[in-house]
Amino acid sequence: MTTPLTEVLDGQHAERRKAARALLKQPLLLAHGAYADEFRLVRRHASELREWFDRNTGWSLQVDAESARLGKIPGVLDNATHPAREVTRSAVPFSRRRYVLLCLALAALERGEAQIALGRLADQIVLDAKDPRLAAAGIQFTLDRRDERVDLAAVVRLLLHLGVLRRVAGDEDAYVSGAGDVLYDVERRVLAGLLATRRGPSTVRAETLEARLIELAAETALDSDELRFRAMRRSLTRRLLDDPVLYYDELTDAELGYLTRQRGFLTARISELTGLVAEVRAEGIAMVDPEDDLTDVRMPESGTRGHVTLLLAEYLTAVAGVVVPMADLERRVVELASEHGGFWSKSAREPGAEGDLAEQAVARLAALGLVARTADGVVPRPALARYAVGETVVLESRTTGTAQVPAQRKAYLP
Repeated sequence: MTTPLTEVLDGQHAERRKAARALLKQPLLLAHGAYADEFRLVRRHASELREWFDRNTGWSLQVDAESARLGKIPGVLDNATHPAREVTRSAVPFSRRRYVLLCLALAALERGEAQIALGRLADQIVLDAKDPRLAAAGIQFTLDRRDERVDLAAVVRLLLHLGVLRRVAGDEDAYVSGAGDVLYDVERRVLAGLLATRRGPSTVRAETLEARLIELAAETALDSDELRFRAMRRSLTRRLLDDPVLYYDELTDAELGYLTRQRGFLTARISELTGLVAEVRAEGIAMVDPEDDLTDVRMPESGTRGHVTLLLAEYLTAVAGVVVPMADLERRVVELASEHGGFWSKSAREPGAEGDLAEQAVARLAALGLVARTADGVVPRPALARYAVGETVVLESRTTGTAQVPAQRKAYLP
């Protein structure tokens, strides 16, 4: 008995949607490991997915027998709210030094052999770090100090997580303590696809970071209306897929006009591929994930820090439109500790902990598009009104918030 054509087409659509969602959640998929099943789906539907992402976002999709790489270029290039993090439970954000170490490590691996020891990698990084331009920028590495070796170990663990390296023997902790070394296989295909830019960094001539980022992500010359409209469609689709909230006041007049005219088309295309649902409010748009799967930042979240974040969000909803100094938030944390400290961890109740708690809460809220940071403090954004209580809950009808948004989009919860 043959299967009806509609069932076959529905099955293919479901597979393609699962593959697209996997790429949004994990833009680098390997043929082995936790996402092996998703990789097989991406490979099966590579042609359709490649065409969709190129047409609608300008993102490239490279697929071979070992890996699938979606070259995601963000819609907002200067968004620093989602740093690389340690591949540990603490998930500490990468420092400037770790980012430099990561770049130097990748350069050394690109020049190296199919296997490399951590000590050998460290030696090559130390040599490269003698570049006078790094010294002029205040970056120095000797890797003689324990804290520098800890940073290198964190970089290597990230590369292990990404699949660039495979551990053959040894342990990073032994290297940090000076008691041993580690041997790795270098997955050259994964390494080659790690960089996501439209042009080689060596061809960029700009001096400032902002200008260099613009050059790295620049499309071809926009010398016709058709090309300009294509660029706007791609940029807006990237932001709808990648950002928690697309606020209208962050758009240029041309972008806002295009979005007003094409909103139905853009959101329908995204919904068809991913299953996300558009939530349109007075201040903007967010794409909701009914499956509560495509997110890497949640709110509310369990634990002390999640509780503090929720309580500070509630506090900030009462002062919408006002810049709140960090010192005020720290004082509020002290007050909250007296009310709720019995439910918090011991370390969170210690004197001086309020600074770290307030900072981490604000970082999470900023990553979710719920607040904006300025030199003077924190400004609540409209979507934060979802967390209002009492009389201020009436503001919810004007928010742009969403229940969930996709991964790599850094979602938030209602």
